Amino acid sequence: MPVAKGGAHAVRPAARQRRHSAPDEKSATGRLFRKLGLVEPMDFVLHFPLRYEDETRIVPVRALRPGSSAQVEGEILSHEVSYRPRKQLKAVLSDGDAEITLRWLNFYPSQVKQVEPGMRVRALGEVRGGLWGCEMVHPRVRRSEIPLPEVLTPVYPTTSGLSQPVLRQAVLHALAQADLSDPLPESVRERYGLMPFGDAVSQLHTPGPGDTGDGMESQTHPAWLRVKFDELLAQQLSMAEARALRQHQQAWPLVVAQDAGTLPARLLARLPFALTAAQRRVVDDICQDMARTHPMHRLLQGDVGSGKTVVAALAAVQAIAAGAQVALMAPTEILAEQHYLKLDSWLAPLGVTTVLLNGRLGQKARRLAQAAIESGEAALVIGTQALIQDKVSFNRLGLVIVDEQHRFGVGQRLALGRKGEQAPDEGAVLPHQLMMSATPIPRTLAMTYFSDLDVSVIDELPPGRTPVKTKLIAEHRRGELAEYLADAVRAGRQAYWVCPLVEESEALDLQNAVDTHAGLQVLLPELRIGLVHGRLPQAEKSAIMDAFRAGQMDILVSTTVIEVGVDVPNASTMVIEHAERFGLAQLHQLRGRVGRGSAASICVLLYQAPLSQVARQRLRAMFETEDGFEIARRDLELRGPGEFLGVRQSGVALLRFADLQADAELAEQARDAASYLRQACPEAARAHLQRWLRGREDYLRT
Repeated sequence: MPVAKGGAHAVRPAARQRRHSAPDEKSATGRLFRKLGLVEPMDFVLHFPLRYEDETRIVPVRALRPGSSAQVEGEILSHEVSYRPRKQLKAVLSDGDAEITLRWLNFYPSQVKQVEPGMRVRALGEVRGGLWGCEMVHPRVRRSEIPLPEVLTPVYPTTSGLSQPVLRQAVLHALAQADLSDPLPESVRERYGLMPFGDAVSQLHTPGPGDTGDGMESQTHPAWLRVKFDELLAQQLSMAEARALRQHQQAWPLVVAQDAGTLPARLLARLPFALTAAQRRVVDDICQDMARTHPMHRLLQGDVGSGKTVVAALAAVQAIAAGAQVALMAPTEILAEQHYLKLDSWLAPLGVTTVLLNGRLGQKARRLAQAAIESGEAALVIGTQALIQDKVSFNRLGLVIVDEQHRFGVGQRLALGRKGEQAPDEGAVLPHQLMMSATPIPRTLAMTYFSDLDVSVIDELPPGRTPVKTKLIAEHRRGELAEYLADAVRAGRQAYWVCPLVEESEALDLQNAVDTHAGLQVLLPELRIGLVHGRLPQAEKSAIMDAFRAGQMDILVSTTVIEVGVDVPNASTMVIEHAERFGLAQLHQLRGRVGRGSAASICVLLYQAPLSQVARQRLRAMFETEDGFEIARRDLELRGPGEFLGVRQSGVALLRFADLQADAELAEQARDAASYLRQACPEAARAHLQRWLRGREDYLRT
């Protein structure tokens, strides 16, 4: 990595000398700044440009090429306001050698005066090819006598009503006022080839003409590398601090004697199957964590069908046997109900009271459930995000389990964990937390966002799981597919048919669940075909799912409400309509609904051509591998980390500059640097965290 010279791009004199007054926080401009999260000087310093415009040079009109952005200078030969085919202002500029048309489709009278014939102006904009030669649409026009700037013009992320000149002025003011000293020791900068912090931020805000090129645009310039390293370092320091903080927090030690009469041993004895070696190892990890006096913070990973539910059940009964309540939160009502039915069937014979709490309960049932939770009668509480409502109060919440944790917003996960923080008689305690994910976490994510968690992986599928063959079929072969389904049903098997929409949409030409259900009934009149989707009343939805589980339906047409949690071993075929419209992780989850019995299983990805490049990559990945970790790695490349982390719902971008795929090496270096700074330079570590994470630490600790 190249190292910039210390003084090459220090805070530029121009930036130091041009002192502007800071905007009043109560003014309209101040409110717009706050909308962008810009309050303190350092907020402005870390608000970096999206791109740059080069106003430092004039390009001859004859040298212009369509698709490029350039600045030209010359005399206005003519202008006119025309009304056909629509109102527009058009002017012709000549630099004495060639001419270019300037065009505005929306304009003010003042802009007409800017381009009166005979005036000499500069125009900056994107060059397009027109019928009569090159043109610029909506160029920025200035008088030619204004001196050319010496640095590139930054273009910042903004919001409606906040102009670029106002933003640039505020950033220059912040550069002059903020503390740009470097918290990193020189030895650390030298080890990783990093620019000084002040030089890097000044170069990004006020780059000279020679600072353009691929490095700035692709964010591989040494100034960008320093910023991305700093961001990743702050994240690593925060994770390490969160882990250290938990060692000093209180939790109830949930310890149970290991003998035949205990609740966990009785549950194991009643299970109709034996645990795999991977499940036993993971259960041991969790039980050891819960026996400690500081809160567990563990992530349980397991591919679709690996048996995470029984691990959660064993963790729950250990907590219950130790006198604590357990809350299990699931992202959908179907999954919550599936968990409730399975866990209640296991635990009710052992005398454990399990309560289901979701948004569809009637008032009386809700009051009874809330009373049971508050009194402690309900030892295990299963529900959707209804668990985090203010009226839900636990008696002694000792363990929180979040299933499909990435499906929840960060704030929702925080809220559930805080339900167990109040314990006035015994001092403040925190519940143990177990987060589960059937979407394996790629290594780069585990190394960054999840580095403060203890991670357990169920890397072994239970016996009896059969490989699922994946086929890609164009939608015009629907008739052949219907014949295949009829043969499978005659052989005693069942099938899912999943659609992306419930009813017809004018905006999207997708085969919808209602139409598909009707069409299959016509094609296969002898078969029993059900329909389930999120708009059905909960009672009706439950009845349909029960009928399918009981073998009273041959084909279940559904939306993605059956994406997770549905377990019907006799279902051996999964058809996914318009597979090109689904995310890769979602496709993998849906495929996991089959292959749960002994029969050979198949997943059919029914697609409509033409396919986009991203859709092609998704379908290829599904066809090439069943490995959940490889699927997750490819999904991260296509979508970024937001879906894995559940931060899209929070509105907080945890990484604004670094990219976990492109900057994996930087992430490794940041992790090493964080470990060194915490041990050798704790003051530098604290200063770095304060600069980068003011008020955002909680989002990195869930």
